[in-house]
Amino acid sequence: MLNTYEFIASYMRARFGDDERGASLVEYALLVALIAVVCIVAVTFLGKSASSKFTNIGSSIAA
Repeated sequence: MLNTYEFIASYMRARFGDDERGASLVEYALLVALIAVVCIVAVTFLGKSASSKFTNIGSSIAA
């Protein structure tokens, strides 16, 4: 069983190489996507909260 694994591992290394640049690119892309999702959620949440506070302040000033 181990010989089969070693054969497959050596075949994959020979076929695709030991280049890990693609893995780093995927990690950075996932990190950027996570940051974007956090920013969108924060803006959505804070936008609703700020809008209601500005509405309250505006109605207090107008009255």
